[in-house]
Amino acid sequence: MSARTWLRGGLAFLAAAQFVVGCWALLLPRSFFDIPWVGMRMPYNAHLMMDYGAMSLATSVALGVSVFIVRRSMVRTALAVYLVFAVPHLVIHLRLLHHLTPGERVPLLMALSVATVIPLVLWPLTTSLKEA
Repeated sequence: MSARTWLRGGLAFLAAAQFVVGCWALLLPRSFFDIPWVGMRMPYNAHLMMDYGAMSLATSVALGVSVFIVRRSMVRTALAVYLVFAVPHLVIHLRLLHHLTPGERVPLLMALSVATVIPLVLWPLTTSLKEA
């Protein structure tokens, strides 16, 4: 498969994941918060859950557009937007592991690590893209 195909697939996966999470957190914030590694046994805050959902939807737009406008600057911007969220998100959860049971920690860290690695793997594939 070509670099472009891998890029599009990876971008589409990230966009879809952000879209699903965003819709869930925005439209059903309590349900999303009730996931153990989201609420982390902390007080519920509907406002923050809905804000998170809206931010995730916004990120899905940048990623989704880059699936169709496969230009170096567009794809790198979308990946950078996502990484600016994903890396601190991983670090934050690494610092809050004490709120989770060992069984809850493993899937959370796996998911957040993969979510950070995917855009880092895709980034070098952008060098072969046209700029305009």
